[in-house]
Amino acid sequence: MSTRYQTGKDAIDKNLDDLERYFKERVGLGTSFDLGNRKFVVLKKQVQIFYVNGLVDTLFITNIIKELVNLNDHEKRSAKIYDLIENRIVHESVEKVKTKDEMVDQVLAGLIGLVVEGEGEALIIDVRSYPGRQPEEPDTEKVIRGSRDGFVENIIVNTALTRRRIRDERLRFEIIKIGERSKTDVAIGYIKGVANPDLIKTIKKELSSIDIDGITMADKTIEEYIVKQGYTPYPLVRYTERADVGAIHLLEGHVLIYIDTSPSVIITPATFFHHVQHVEEYRQSPAVGTFVRWTRFLGIWASIFLLPLWFLFAIEPSLLPDKLSFIGPNEQSDIPLIFQLLIADLGVEFLRIAAIHTPTPLATAMGLIAAVLIGQIAVDVGLFQSEVILYVAIAAVGTFSTPSYELSVANKIIRMFLLLSVAIFKAPGLIIGVTVYIIYLAQLRPLNAPYLWPVIPFNPAAFVHILIRRTVPGALLRPSIVHPRDRFRQPPKS
Repeated sequence: MSTRYQTGKDAIDKNLDDLERYFKERVGLGTSFDLGNRKFVVLKKQVQIFYVNGLVDTLFITNIIKELVNLNDHEKRSAKIYDLIENRIVHESVEKVKTKDEMVDQVLAGLIGLVVEGEGEALIIDVRSYPGRQPEEPDTEKVIRGSRDGFVENIIVNTALTRRRIRDERLRFEIIKIGERSKTDVAIGYIKGVANPDLIKTIKKELSSIDIDGITMADKTIEEYIVKQGYTPYPLVRYTERADVGAIHLLEGHVLIYIDTSPSVIITPATFFHHVQHVEEYRQSPAVGTFVRWTRFLGIWASIFLLPLWFLFAIEPSLLPDKLSFIGPNEQSDIPLIFQLLIADLGVEFLRIAAIHTPTPLATAMGLIAAVLIGQIAVDVGLFQSEVILYVAIAAVGTFSTPSYELSVANKIIRMFLLLSVAIFKAPGLIIGVTVYIIYLAQLRPLNAPYLWPVIPFNPAAFVHILIRRTVPGALLRPSIVHPRDRFRQPPKS
């Protein structure tokens, strides 16, 4: 840990006036309106409680104070007050800390710190009540039939949603704080005896080495640290906001990372094919799920390769057989075709960005006006050819059919790269561009997992599992990519 943020590990003052002065100077007690300090006397000993308004449940604090003040009427003055108070605190989560740094961290996290005059310890009581929304279905991972709860911004709720689905005594959630100023809670979730210990060790090491003020951007910051993403456009971990998706990956042997203040959970390790599957496939019969999967694969393929292929056939008509000679623009335009494609493709991106920043009641109207009115006028005035609009629209639909938003944007970047390759080198440009693209993906190894597994390296059984949605009774083995300690989902039949 960098020394630039380190503060002293001073013991808690036995004189509560000194401790109060410390909170005023270092934490802002008396300056920040939301920092609170309640003083009262129990058996002639001064007692103080420190807390943050808005992060605590005030009803619990009131009940604790009431219980402690009643000691004045029912206990002898000679009693050991500190032990007596600890025993009378009506709460299930109480721990002791001995340094001011620990106490301050806990108070700012939403717990309360209770100190007694003459003692060098503080009792930390968990009465957190974080503001936030209730679990609801994520907008980006909707299903026709299935659970409607999803992760929220509260790490306690998120781990509870997972516990509700996996009642295994070997399920572990190890929590650490990251960010010297934000002190954000980050939990590592895994099933002991299933998850690979080396993977768990690696993730813990990467998380422990993070040295930064804060991770207010939460999951994305964590991703960039643990997988060293750099400027790679492709997502190297998978995100999910669905509790059932997180649970099934835990059962497969993955390690999940929960970050407080983020409704997304990070799934590690992840390959390219983890990003092209959707929970809807497993909410339908295997035949229907396989059909949906193939349709989605076709859409993803179209989002990457359709425009470069059509552009190549448009500028090299001789590559087409006579029966497909209708492919390509039937009219000439003063604007080069490559510029039409790039402008139209960027126009779709403009629409997507505008929809994100447009209030929901206006987003539909904006989309209709932009797609119908602007597109038609652009064709009428000769800016675009009608075929350009058609194929760009198909590629855009393929982009939106990609389950992972991060993957869809990365595919769009690759599509533009292939378009430029074809524009410069024609047919060799497409071949070279696709080859470079595949080699680029093949060399990615996030957390030592081959990104194109099970294609490269080839694993026939896993590849069939990618192509065909297997029945649950037929899926006996966990994916080998996570190197599970227990390979069998179900005991093998004798």
